[in-house]
Amino acid sequence: MLAIALKMLTGNRGKYFAIVVSLAFTAFVMTQQPATFVGIMARTYSFLTDTGRVDLWVMDPKVQYVDDAKPMQDTKLYAVRGVEGVEWAVPLYKGNIRARLDDGTFQNCVLVGLDDASLIGGPADMAAGSLADLRQSEGIIVDAEGAANRLARRNPDGSIRPLAIGDVVELNDHRATVVGLSRLAATFQSQPVIHTTYARAKAFVPAERKLLTFILVKVRAGADPAAVAARIQAATGLAAYSWDAFREKTVRYFLKNTGILINFGLSITLAFLIGAAIAGQTFYAFTLENLRHFGVLKALGAGNGTLARMVLVQALVAGATGYGLGVGGVAIFSTVVGANFRFLLLWQIPAITLVMILLVCTITALLSVRKVIRLEPAVVFKA
Repeated sequence: MLAIALKMLTGNRGKYFAIVVSLAFTAFVMTQQPATFVGIMARTYSFLTDTGRVDLWVMDPKVQYVDDAKPMQDTKLYAVRGVEGVEWAVPLYKGNIRARLDDGTFQNCVLVGLDDASLIGGPADMAAGSLADLRQSEGIIVDAEGAANRLARRNPDGSIRPLAIGDVVELNDHRATVVGLSRLAATFQSQPVIHTTYARAKAFVPAERKLLTFILVKVRAGADPAAVAARIQAATGLAAYSWDAFREKTVRYFLKNTGILINFGLSITLAFLIGAAIAGQTFYAFTLENLRHFGVLKALGAGNGTLARMVLVQALVAGATGYGLGVGGVAIFSTVVGANFRFLLLWQIPAITLVMILLVCTITALLSVRKVIRLEPAVVFKA
């Protein structure tokens, strides 16, 4: 009987194609849009990802997200080091700086200053050179993506040459020599990221009374990070967050203060409703057209349960085919544009899409089954 159900489903190729295409469209948008949304959100805290998982991030209490720099006085570093439970604490500078290109134009960059002694917080994945090379005179490390694009050199013949080790860059009228290239996660604003030492970063940027952006803290073995964070806040008046808490704070800021969530939520909802409506209506019309076949089977002794299973199998097969095509299209899409697109496909997204597609198919099948169960077999034999 199930084989007959599949032959009925694929026999009308036009209806079958319409059902599968509508479900594939629904699956594609319901997978691609959330993946794009997650990719954008991941870029908002990419700096945390690249810096690594230190126990605590200490900062001005008015900081709202990771790029909201509110500098502190350097004396705060020593106050944090004196708090009970702190193993070590190192400074970290994060700010913006202008790099002057060979053609005279300027490019805004993100400048990160690392602790001179330990270089804690530096890039872990190096495309060329090593983190220790920052100790060379005037040394900086540039992210490979920025070096190949926004900071690339233009040759006399008009061709583009990526920034390489040994090249000299002018940062705010200061000479800096590239000693390494790093691989970093894409940033929200897609600006080149330059790492150097904390002391050198202070020399590069305009003189200000406060330049300390963050303090990275390692908690002593056996100490509770939450308790240490509370003591830091009580002793210094600064805010202290774990890596996860700071990431969540950053994501919440963008969700609350931008229209990203609403825009993506509306597009996903509309795609689901439109695709589900088209697929449901088409499958319902398909079932009505095949009532005479179901009536013959019912007259030959097929029970309501058997007919209901036939309709359910038809709906699930169409749904599985549409889901496979839609998610497969997203996989191809991510392969083609994933490197240059704000796109992050987590396994949870296709799983949720599968549940929603199966839900649409099940509801559609239940609505169609009602007509089949109420069908009188004698109707199909009337002239």
